[in-house]
Amino acid sequence: MAAVTSIRSAETVAEAPGGVVERSGQRRIRQQARAERDVTQVAGDMHVYPPPVPGRSVEWPVWVGSVPRLAAAFQPRTTMRMRASEAQSEGSEVVLSGVGGVGKSQLAGSLARDIRDLERSEGTGLDVLVWTRADDPDQIITAYAEAAEQLRLPGVSQDDSTAAAREFLKWLAATERRWLVVLDDITDPAQVEEWWPDSGAANGWVLATTRRDDAQLSGRGRTLIRLGLYTPEEARAYLHRRLADAGHPHLHNADQADELAAELGHLPLALSHAAAYLINKRRTMTDYLTLLRDTDSRLGDLLPPSADTEGYGRPVAASLLISLEAVEEADTTRLARPLLHLASLMDPLGHPARLWTTPPALEHLRTTRPPQRRRLRRHRPAVTEAEIHSALECLRTYALTTQDTYTAPVRMHALTARAVRETIPSHALPATAHAAAEAIRSLWPALDHQDRELSATLRANTVHLDQHTHPALWRPTTHLCIRLVSSSLREAGLYRQAIEYDEGTVQRSNEIHGPDHPDTLNARHDLTNSYSGAGRIQDALDLRERVLADRERLLGNDHPNTLDARHNLANSYRDAGRIQDALDLAEQVLADHE
Repeated sequence: MAAVTSIRSAETVAEAPGGVVERSGQRRIRQQARAERDVTQVAGDMHVYPPPVPGRSVEWPVWVGSVPRLAAAFQPRTTMRMRASEAQSEGSEVVLSGVGGVGKSQLAGSLARDIRDLERSEGTGLDVLVWTRADDPDQIITAYAEAAEQLRLPGVSQDDSTAAAREFLKWLAATERRWLVVLDDITDPAQVEEWWPDSGAANGWVLATTRRDDAQLSGRGRTLIRLGLYTPEEARAYLHRRLADAGHPHLHNADQADELAAELGHLPLALSHAAAYLINKRRTMTDYLTLLRDTDSRLGDLLPPSADTEGYGRPVAASLLISLEAVEEADTTRLARPLLHLASLMDPLGHPARLWTTPPALEHLRTTRPPQRRRLRRHRPAVTEAEIHSALECLRTYALTTQDTYTAPVRMHALTARAVRETIPSHALPATAHAAAEAIRSLWPALDHQDRELSATLRANTVHLDQHTHPALWRPTTHLCIRLVSSSLREAGLYRQAIEYDEGTVQRSNEIHGPDHPDTLNARHDLTNSYSGAGRIQDALDLRERVLADRERLLGNDHPNTLDARHNLANSYRDAGRIQDALDLAEQVLADHE
């Protein structure tokens, strides 16, 4: 290994081996070293690396690791690229953050290729490019050690990768050569911190990707760029080009492409698998949408490994849930997984975080939280609000959920939610569904106008909960939340939507309970109210007559529900102009209450 000559740049003398002071030739050595770029300078000391022995010269440029190939029909993500380029020009390192499958590595690969190819074309040259996975420090160390070996750094031994990696970091901090290091898929920022290169000089840049959203990632002057889903335009362009480039433009339908993108939540990874599925199976978008909307279909069938044409290496479900193991290790409350199960049943657009601090939710989480020790299995301590907030923060940190502020709605990508739901044991789903429904019921305002936004959010979440768990909320009886949606729609003046909802409720109740079940009669009663509110007087009157007859037959003349049906029919007679019929029935109602 070549010896290192040390030149102290702060003095006018230089020490040769053996301690002999040399003054002559200093400038010549320094100039020659700089010209050959075999010099590093740290803390005032200039280290000159003499040329390596013959046959061991560095072959420039030095590439370590493989930059991912650009996916078919790659979308440039122009806005995010511009932000990254601006940060680079300002000397800031960039961290691309986002949930699994949004294309972080693809964008990083595109940026790395642009820098490499542009500089080579301009003749300036990128001397060193290192691309390494960063989910394990050992992979970073291995890549850095390989770079140190290719650079022929003095003191580097193949027997000590860690020492070699540290020498590479020192070289990066001091060299005048141009370099780029990409840390792909950081899972633990704390473990990566000591292996993060110093890119303070203008000749080096660090680009990283991660699912995490920690404050640590934006420290030290780094720019954190949150990479989101495809825009509708990007999703549309991707599907059109992907199918056309594969020679199957006939499989593309513009309107259905928008529907397909929406069903997949505009997730790039899912769209890639879906397009490959269409190509491989020669299926139309109509066929695929039918399969996708079937709640019994599993992601592994809809987005199979055989559709991984871009070499992502993981099934979609596994990619979406890869952070779950890390979450459970970091979650000191042991509530993250049961909370994730509950959240996966909610509306992807958001649900109130305070749902999970309601008494029904706290009790469910108390009974489903894994015990810390076997001997404590019988003793399950109460769950506190602080523990709920801690678990939610853990889920946010690992990008399984998103939440703009502490009190903002909690959101989960639709495909992530679907992947989570597939992990819920079938025997546990009914109890989980009922716990979520009870939490919603307990949060519902007594009067909708007291908090219209909350009421609208709870309506949407009840509908999603029912869709994902059907028929859990209908057995043994129909949960009150189902009826609360109906009354809430009417209070909001959304009569057309109320009628559509109630007609569906009547149909499902007929199928599950039968036409004479009290819950079915209640559903028909709600539909009459929606007809009346919408001004469909005759429809309301006809149905109310049938509801009254059925309640008298099944419940008796004096049952409270029968009296209520009689009162409503009197109102319908009045609305229809049948005043005498209305008066007669009203008198009967009054007599019944005496």
